[in-house]
Amino acid sequence: MSKLLENKIALITGAARGIGKQIALAFAKEGCNIAFTDLELNEACIETSNELKALGVKVQAYASDASNFDAAHAVVDDVVKDFGRLDILVNNAGITRDTLLMRMSEAQWDQVIQVNLKSAFNFTHAVTPVMMRQRSGSIISLSSVVGINGNAGQANYAASKAGIIALTKSVAKELGSRGIRANAIAPGFILTDMTKALPEETLKQFVSMIPMRRGGEPEEVAKVALFLASDLSSYVSGQVIQVNGAMA
Repeated sequence: MSKLLENKIALITGAARGIGKQIALAFAKEGCNIAFTDLELNEACIETSNELKALGVKVQAYASDASNFDAAHAVVDDVVKDFGRLDILVNNAGITRDTLLMRMSEAQWDQVIQVNLKSAFNFTHAVTPVMMRQRSGSIISLSSVVGINGNAGQANYAASKAGIIALTKSVAKELGSRGIRANAIAPGFILTDMTKALPEETLKQFVSMIPMRRGGEPEEVAKVALFLASDLSSYVSGQVIQVNGAMA
């Protein structure tokens, strides 16, 4: 029985750890060759590369600032050169710089918009001609429940993630006739290293707001990404799939 992503090529930004890493692992288990980026090729990149290679697929890590337009295009050029084609893009790079709006500096606003939203534009822009020539492709961008509902103390993050939703819907309309699909995933409270480091009382408070009474696992987000990357979702485009345990 063939695997869901047999011999496909995926590029995942910010995939050395967290949700991005789990998406890479889920794809690799289904036969997908993986290109991934991180700001620098550190120990986490090496560890992730080794885990992926152990699954029997081709893997290449690239050091890249996803918020830099030229750097994003250079990475896509390298991926096509190294792998021969590009079937799937996952825009996962992201940061937070949380504070109340009245205390937020211009730099905190700009940095989050650059890394979270502009990076998605940069890489989507770079892969578009490649996928148009192939007349196929799946673009998946990580948004957030905060991009749908907003959140106090996260105006910059919420704006960036809401922008990703609008970008996704526009790209789906522009590129659908060329066989290219674009979708977004909006995770809720996911148990990454960052959230697990929160004080126990804060964790309990978050969980109390979730009808399923638990945080989500990165692997549960990865399963949705796998669906959107594969032919199981061949007529799904322009959608936002929330993964939040009915939190919103």
